[in-house]
Amino acid sequence: MVEQLTLGIVIAAALADSINPCVFGVLIFLLAYMVTVFKNKLKMLLAGLIYTTVVYVTYLLIGIGIFAFTQSTGVVKPFYWVAGSIAIIAGLLEVKDYFWYGRGFSLQMIPGGAEKIKKLSKIMKELETEHPFLSLGVAALLGFVVVLFEFPCTGAPYLAILALLSAGDYSSGIPMLLLYNLIFILPLFVIIALVYLGHTSHKLEKWRKEHRGLMRLGIGLFLLAFGAYLINLALHL
Repeated sequence: MVEQLTLGIVIAAALADSINPCVFGVLIFLLAYMVTVFKNKLKMLLAGLIYTTVVYVTYLLIGIGIFAFTQSTGVVKPFYWVAGSIAIIAGLLEVKDYFWYGRGFSLQMIPGGAEKIKKLSKIMKELETEHPFLSLGVAALLGFVVVLFEFPCTGAPYLAILALLSAGDYSSGIPMLLLYNLIFILPLFVIIALVYLGHTSHKLEKWRKEHRGLMRLGIGLFLLAFGAYLINLALHL
C-alpha cells in the first residue's frame, strides 16, 4: 500500500513539474531559434531530441546525487522538514502568481540565466555555419545549463519527491527517479513534435502565456498539499 501511494505521488509530482511555465518558455524559445538555425527540419528535430535527452540525464543525476547523500548521511527527518518547508513556500508563490502574475517575488531561473542561454544559442547559430556537427554539441550543452538555471523554478517538486524516497533504499528509489524524469520530459517531446509538424513557436508561446496562471495554480496547490504531507510525516518519525 505504501509503495502504491509513493508511486502515485511520484507520478503526480512529475506531472505537476512537467507543466511548469519555466520549462515550456525556455524550450519554446530554443525551438524558435533552432528553426532559424537549422534549415533542415530533421536536424532541428535531432537537436531538440539531444537537448531533451541531456535535460533528462542531468535532472536524473542531480536526483541520484541528492538521494545518495541522504542514504549515506541518514538525514531523512531533517530532509522531510526542509523539503516540506520549501514545497509550502514555493506553493504559496505559485498560487500568488495565479492572482498577481509576476508581482513581487516569483519562482524563476537564476539571475542572468536567460542572457547566458541566448549567448549559447547565438554560438550554436555560428557553429552551424562553420562547424555544423559542433552545433549539436551546443544543443547538448544548452540542455545541461538550462536544468541548472531553471532549478530554482522547477526544483521544489523534485526535492519533495527526493525527501519522500529518502526513507527507502536504492532498489526502490532509483526506479522511481527514472520514472519521474521520464514523465517530466514527456511534454518537451510533445512540443518538439508540434514544432516539427509545422506549429509555430509563436502560437505555442501564446498558448503558454494564456495558461501559465492556471499551470502555476495547479503546481502551487499540489506543492502546498505535498509540503504539508511531508511535514506530517516528519512529525511522526
